[in-house]
Amino acid sequence: MSLRGFVGRMKQHILISGAGVTGLALAYWLKRLDFAVTVVESSPGFRRGGHAIDVRGVALEVLKAMGLFEKASALKTRSKGMSVLDAQGNEIQRTEERTFSAGRLDSKDLEVFRDDLCQLMLDALASSVPIRYSESIKSISQNASGVTVGLASGVQERFDVVVGADGVYSNTRKLVFDDEAEVIKPLGAVLAFFGVPNFLKLEHWQYAHRTEDIGYVMYPSREQDELRVGAGYGIEGNEVPRHDVAAQKAMVAKKCAGLGGFFPKILEAMKQTPQFYYNELAQIRMPQWSKGRVVLAGDAAHCASPFTGQGTSLALVGALVLAHELSQRPALPTEAFAAYELHMRPYVALNQALLDLTRKGPVPDEQMDRAKFGIELGEMIAAVS
Repeated sequence: MSLRGFVGRMKQHILISGAGVTGLALAYWLKRLDFAVTVVESSPGFRRGGHAIDVRGVALEVLKAMGLFEKASALKTRSKGMSVLDAQGNEIQRTEERTFSAGRLDSKDLEVFRDDLCQLMLDALASSVPIRYSESIKSISQNASGVTVGLASGVQERFDVVVGADGVYSNTRKLVFDDEAEVIKPLGAVLAFFGVPNFLKLEHWQYAHRTEDIGYVMYPSREQDELRVGAGYGIEGNEVPRHDVAAQKAMVAKKCAGLGGFFPKILEAMKQTPQFYYNELAQIRMPQWSKGRVVLAGDAAHCASPFTGQGTSLALVGALVLAHELSQRPALPTEAFAAYELHMRPYVALNQALLDLTRKGPVPDEQMDRAKFGIELGEMIAAVS
């Protein structure tokens, strides 16, 4: 019997916590490999908005293997360049060679909006995987044969494997692992992303500003009718509660109060937008990504930080590697997790090393090329295709 047939007969049931890039990509591969998959997501529904994300290097091969490369290419951002502005919104520099969000414009890398990529993966799943919105994990207990999960809705269910794909401040990680404070490496900065109407009439162009204390980048949505704005600044500790959106918006307005020109109007529009994301930036560095039958993936396991520009590529590659290893050892998840880490850790290390908060310019091209091609996937893609 083939391995894939064996998996099908056993029909291992896997729970994924998180319906972002990592969770959806993993659900795609696991379903394709004939696992039973359920996804829970704490948000009330699919989240529109968000920032532009990059698919680079070997991650492009993963996207091709998923059959999504052509569709994603049709949705790329098509930025033509960027202007660097002073605090009053005056242009002090411009370039048509690269942008802050995408890097070099002559590269083969692909920049798309996060919600566009997630929608493509949802469409590829075609309702074959149940996604339970407004649901989250409240408790996890496991033994040698499986994992019992208590959900926020009050039900308990049994799974063969649980995957935490629930982001840098992973709830799954908090519930299962004992060293939460030690694995989060704060970067002393906040990044807030939000959408506002494109009253600046920007078209296929970015604005960016950066000083020692604060910085921002903004660019139009794919339809050019909305501005996606990212504002970042330094902090000491947790200055506002993590889930208090009103307090977060007030803090962004306070930190950005010294910016002039058009930016006060941006802040005024921010007050009304439902598309608002706020995170204290951190890297995640764990000695082990699994414990028993529970494993972490994407930012929950190894967040590199948005400043590296490699979070999406790490998510896509990691989802493929984890699904492949589980398909090779469906009845032996701990061995599959060990093989997953063995393959992924050198690639993760190269990408986490891209972070340098003292760097004034972009990541050197040579260093980025080493990181984005830092894992061999040819045989693995052939095995799962």
